[in-house]
Amino acid sequence: MLTNSSILITGGTGSFGNTFVPMTLAKYNPKRLVIYSRDEMKQWDMAQKYKDDPRINFIIGDVRDKDRLGRSLDGIDYVVHAAATKIVPTAEYNPFECVKTNIMGAMNLIDACIDHGIKRVVALSTDKASNPINLYGATKLASDKLFVAGNAYSGTHNTRFAVVRYGNVMGSRGSVIPFFMSQAGQGSLPITDIRMTRFMITLEQGVELVWHALDDMEGGEIYVKKIPSMKVIDIANAVSPSAKHKIIGIRPGEKIHEQMIGVEDALYTYEYNNYYKILPAIHNWSVDPSRINDGVKVNEGFTYTSENNNQWMPISELEKWIELNSKKIGAI
Repeated sequence: MLTNSSILITGGTGSFGNTFVPMTLAKYNPKRLVIYSRDEMKQWDMAQKYKDDPRINFIIGDVRDKDRLGRSLDGIDYVVHAAATKIVPTAEYNPFECVKTNIMGAMNLIDACIDHGIKRVVALSTDKASNPINLYGATKLASDKLFVAGNAYSGTHNTRFAVVRYGNVMGSRGSVIPFFMSQAGQGSLPITDIRMTRFMITLEQGVELVWHALDDMEGGEIYVKKIPSMKVIDIANAVSPSAKHKIIGIRPGEKIHEQMIGVEDALYTYEYNNYYKILPAIHNWSVDPSRINDGVKVNEGFTYTSENNNQWMPISELEKWIELNSKKIGAI
């Protein structure tokens, strides 16, 4: 589907974009891949990697700027929305800025995509949008709702919107693995709570889920990949087995366990081999056969959390992954 198409990715210079771009170029050979972001230095750095590839274009712009988005969407077929203010403490202390990017930016993109006849749009979400306790999660829940409702808001237009929901992305910039690696030389690692668990997904798996959503979506679905969990203390042991642990307490807005599907969503959730799909509660879309396909309805009261997961990543597996990916951990 993406072969010989034109794709735009917002926030494309981030960790996801730096993985999505080479994988998509290699697998689908799109006609054009546009990186839309507001950081000119990151664009400059990324452009050096692709200076001889005519398929790659860079556009400086902010999702807060609807006019700039509209200009950038000219001739685009598909959009992946990765732009967000996403660091939990940053959002807590800068709430107005988080709302402007994560909610107002989503509204701008939805309107612009409908106006310019974009075929399909996939927005990246987060576990923190499920039963949110921090501002970042609350804004992403609002964003998810906007993208779901965008399928009805588009009226006679054929633009379709869907969402993919991730947990902790292994090795991405600002995540726990590179942070522990940066602290390991000091002899101790800060642990917020010994009970804390996190989902573990690679950037490559995240890209593959976006590809699947673009191919599978009818509009309004939230895709949740089945991935393993780990205790944060085991992540620390994988990074540095000899380091001591210093318990520092939970940060503002942080959860002990991640949740990607809450009990309220179970009424509209279907299970597939490698993922779950939360269907929209509005417009009877949750009982639409074309959206359900071969899915199996989960039981009432079902939840999908990093604590009750039936898949767990052993320390040895993470150690092997770190060894194989050491050069790029935290670099993108």
